[in-house]
Amino acid sequence: MTARNRILILLAALAALAVVAVTSVLHATARAERRDRPQAGGPRVAPGEVRLTDPGRMVFRNMAWGPHRDELTTVPASDPAAPRTASGVKCLRFYAASGTGVCLQAVRGPVSDTYRAVVLDARLKVTARYDVPGIPSRARVSPSGHFAAWTAFVGGDSYAGTNFSTRAAIVDVRTGALTSTLETFRIVKDGRAYTAPDVNLWGVTFAPDDRTFYATLATKGRTYLVRGDLRNRTLTTVHTNVECPSLSPDGTRVAFKKRVPGLPEDAPWRLYVLDLRTMRETALAEPRSVDDQAVWKDSRTLVYALPGDYGADLYTVPADGSGHARRISTAAVSPAFAQ
Repeated sequence: MTARNRILILLAALAALAVVAVTSVLHATARAERRDRPQAGGPRVAPGEVRLTDPGRMVFRNMAWGPHRDELTTVPASDPAAPRTASGVKCLRFYAASGTGVCLQAVRGPVSDTYRAVVLDARLKVTARYDVPGIPSRARVSPSGHFAAWTAFVGGDSYAGTNFSTRAAIVDVRTGALTSTLETFRIVKDGRAYTAPDVNLWGVTFAPDDRTFYATLATKGRTYLVRGDLRNRTLTTVHTNVECPSLSPDGTRVAFKKRVPGLPEDAPWRLYVLDLRTMRETALAEPRSVDDQAVWKDSRTLVYALPGDYGADLYTVPADGSGHARRISTAAVSPAFAQ
């Protein structure tokens, strides 16, 4: 091959790479423009004031395409399909109670993203920031608003398989005292102290007493509901095959997702409610696999997210196994109900 031919081949290769680069930039630009442009038929969203203490409101992450995508928005809880008021505050995961919010955010970097948890007051002003060691997954606030918790993937990015690692943290928002990982708590399994290198914890949910909480513990291929004690720093196993628990307002029941034999590996869960006094499980009338930590709208009703055209939609189902599931809001995730 002559030098002239080699130069021609090199120039052709460089031209092809330039075409690929330009195409990628144009595609990214078009995608960004689509993100900032509301889509016909989608929910109406407009900027305004969002407060966590306005009674009768639902606050959630807006997933609709447009300038307010990923922002916390609010609607009347009685009319979740109503036009949305957007706050300007963006979150990947969110929860709130008693005027305290926790918002898990991505911090965009030139090479890779990092993540943080910010504590919000009732007007969504940031009162504290904490580093999160991986991809945000779950968020909760205690009924009193005194504690916030979050879970992140530090290895893997899905609960469906077994090749993942999580880190669950709890912070006292009054003092800033942070427990960066619940793995430092003493574990009592089947009445005995338990240690294992494969322990994972996630999905914190709080009781009203500012001491008790529940979470999921995974070890040796099994999952357990554990009851946590913030004062004694202990975790005690309560029930098997429980993931992403959510404690009812009266503290007597736990909604959770349960792995059911025979379902696909990537969609293995069904929603259940566990009576903590009798340990009786009740299957709920949601026939699809739910990979979410359900929220109690009230003592009778659960709200949760399922995949939708804009990323996720919100559904509701009775907590006693009756009725049927129904969609209440499109392009929405991470709901919380103002108190």
